[in-house]
Amino acid sequence: MDESYHTYLNRVAKMTLPATYESQVKNIQESPKFRLTADGSREPVAFPGYSVITPPGAADPANAGVYADLAACQQHLLKHLEPDLLVLVDPASFHFTLADLIWDSAYQMATDANPDFESKLFDRIEDSFKIYQNSIAETQPIRWQVMGLTVRPRAIEVSLVPKDEYSYNRIIAFRRAIYQSSSLISLGIEQQYYFTAHTTLAYFANVKQEVDRVRLSNTLQEYNMHWLDHPQEILLSEGQLRKFSDMYTYEREAHYPVVQL
Repeated sequence: MDESYHTYLNRVAKMTLPATYESQVKNIQESPKFRLTADGSREPVAFPGYSVITPPGAADPANAGVYADLAACQQHLLKHLEPDLLVLVDPASFHFTLADLIWDSAYQMATDANPDFESKLFDRIEDSFKIYQNSIAETQPIRWQVMGLTVRPRAIEVSLVPKDEYSYNRIIAFRRAIYQSSSLISLGIEQQYYFTAHTTLAYFANVKQEVDRVRLSNTLQEYNMHWLDHPQEILLSEGQLRKFSDMYTYEREAHYPVVQL
């Protein structure tokens, strides 16, 4: 499911076009990953699993600038869209997902059926990390850049594109080391969709029939102009296996595998 460098660039660019927004905002839905509490706030529901990600924002000082910029974008959306439309992601958990592994019901089934699932996952991910590192012939900075805001059925994300073909190929090679591993496939780990580099900014919450979808589309289009004048770049230097219990919490223990990208 890998695309060429130029195919990826063209596909992601189309995701930020006005015509795409106008189509996508018609189909937004409330995210099931949050629930309404008695006091009217929203809290995350259990959604357990594992991913390989860059260090979350609070643990990634090298990318503090870009994450601060994304946090400012969140506040702009909150100010200009309907109250209660969005649940913001905590900027401390902002990250770049390198490879989704297993989550929700698939994770529950795997751990119920195999008490050793997690220890096997750790060992096999570590093997994939070593395969990737042994395949590296040269080391240059891996740099990706904010392309623009993207509408998903249940979330608003910022999509990213590689600064150069080298940066793209390195991440694709890393993902192949994971998804083409027969030992990981035997654990139920598989690539389920095309790779779209992104950071999630917010989930849709109170999606009513009267939501002004034209305003939503226009707000996203207008904010994208910010990144034309103030381009934001993220440096990818480390991948970490992280366990998540919900969409706010990405944890790791000392023995979880880590790789230098």
